[in-house]
Amino acid sequence: MHLDRSRASRRNMLLEALPEKDLSLLTPHFKEISLAQGAVLQEQGERIDQVFFPHDGIVSLLAVMEEGNAVETATVGYEGAVGSLSGLGPRRSHSRAVVQVAGHSARIAAERFRQAAEESHEIRNIIVRYGEMLLIQVQQTAACNALHAVEARLSRWLLQARDRLDGNTIGLTHEFLSQMLGVRRTTVTVIASMLQEAGFIRYHRGQIEIVDRPGLEGRACECYGAIRRQIDEVTRVPL
Repeated sequence: MHLDRSRASRRNMLLEALPEKDLSLLTPHFKEISLAQGAVLQEQGERIDQVFFPHDGIVSLLAVMEEGNAVETATVGYEGAVGSLSGLGPRRSHSRAVVQVAGHSARIAAERFRQAAEESHEIRNIIVRYGEMLLIQVQQTAACNALHAVEARLSRWLLQARDRLDGNTIGLTHEFLSQMLGVRRTTVTVIASMLQEAGFIRYHRGQIEIVDRPGLEGRACECYGAIRRQIDEVTRVPL
């Protein structure tokens, strides 16, 4: 079914940033879909044929090695899009896009999105701006994974997740988190227990609840603030 325009423009910040006349090039072709946890939206190396604008939930972009191991390089929520660079021309995905936290999204065929971008400077502009922000996030995450302790990285990830959700509870298992951070599950369990004992989070049955955000921010690395500033710049500065 067609996506309700008011919901799309209200919930996804990239769509909200578009003027009405430019958004109208996209809305007739949107479909509203549910994003199930674990669903693969795009596979690394495959042609991008759909573009997703999440309303809520979290999508992880993973770099996948030949032996099958993967690590998260960026996350996408209601502030962004998955596959948006296909609006500038046919593209293959450089990463695997997996739904980390379930939600909802507007979806449009890449060919339709490309046609709209050809007619709209504003759509092309936001594609480029968001692409630059995503590249910065990938670079920041790479540095974070190499230089910062797991506790700081986990704290950063939980804060990024909270920024994209409506509440303080995140539906996520230690197994999922270990894949995203590129560490052993036992390591995540130990660090999560430390954060829980410190009173920053509460963990129970696959649910992580943030109970002391300022305390968690104190444990997070500088990458949380750096990535958040880039997101704010793309979504708040006029096109």
